[in-house]
Amino acid sequence: MTASRLALSLGDPNGIGPEIVLKAAAELMPEQRERLTVFGPRCALEHAAHVTGLHTTLASLRLREAGPLVAGEHQPGVVSAAAGRSAVASASAAIRACQAGEFDAVVAGPHHETAIAQAGIRFSGYPGLVAQVCGEPEHSVFLMLVGGGLRIVHATLHESVATALARLTPELVVNAALAAHKACRAMGIIEPSLALFGVNPHASEGELFGPDDQRITVPAAERLRAMGLQVAGPQGGDALLADRATRPADAYVAIFHDQGHIPVKLLAPQAASALSIGARVLLASTGHGSAMDIAGTGQARPDALLRSLRLVSGWPT
Repeated sequence: MTASRLALSLGDPNGIGPEIVLKAAAELMPEQRERLTVFGPRCALEHAAHVTGLHTTLASLRLREAGPLVAGEHQPGVVSAAAGRSAVASASAAIRACQAGEFDAVVAGPHHETAIAQAGIRFSGYPGLVAQVCGEPEHSVFLMLVGGGLRIVHATLHESVATALARLTPELVVNAALAAHKACRAMGIIEPSLALFGVNPHASEGELFGPDDQRITVPAAERLRAMGLQVAGPQGGDALLADRATRPADAYVAIFHDQGHIPVKLLAPQAASALSIGARVLLASTGHGSAMDIAGTGQARPDALLRSLRLVSGWPT
């Protein structure tokens, strides 16, 4: 991935997003920083500069005001509808600018799901927002976590297991796998190999643990192989990941949120990148949340945000 012009949104302005944006920018080379445009409310960045001492870094950044907050709405550490609305507005503005050709990719700071819900906004994560802003079907945009030597795309994301299972189809799993395959090729992997998790433990042991895998993941794997892709599974996620040393895959397709999040966050705590893949606009974010407990204190580390910036830009570490 070699995006040269990046739109960087703050995420929740009451969370750690403004602080890690400044800290990440401070670690970039001046010529890299010149390729960034930050989207978000200035007041949040000014407070972040105050607690981090990075006033010079703030002065060097291009800022496009988006998701503005009125007096009293910027309250670091507070979950609020105003902050949730701002996070969605700043990310949406960055996505639209990228779609219009002004930027090559979007990197977004961490959002807070409860704050966005309090704002009355239907939201299931950045992949759904990218799909909505770009006018693409939600079932065509997926989350891929990258960290700890793993790339895991999720067929379903922020929803109950019951809701996810009710809408799972072979087509949805195939779409997730094709998005993963395309993303891996963009990362320079010429012939990516994929591995598919099962729905149930042990991929249902035939139908011993239910018919779900025979109905969903088995036909999905068969279709993908018929397309000429290298696909292992479906198999229990524990077994697939345990076999990484001898039979590694370039990307794994998880069925549910926790199947993919737990191994990546175990191996790369606070350092994973989250890619929204499958749309015309590429968006990367952090694999962690907005850390309201330390927001506004200057303690937050920019590691995951830096990793995401470098992942989509190809900038050296």
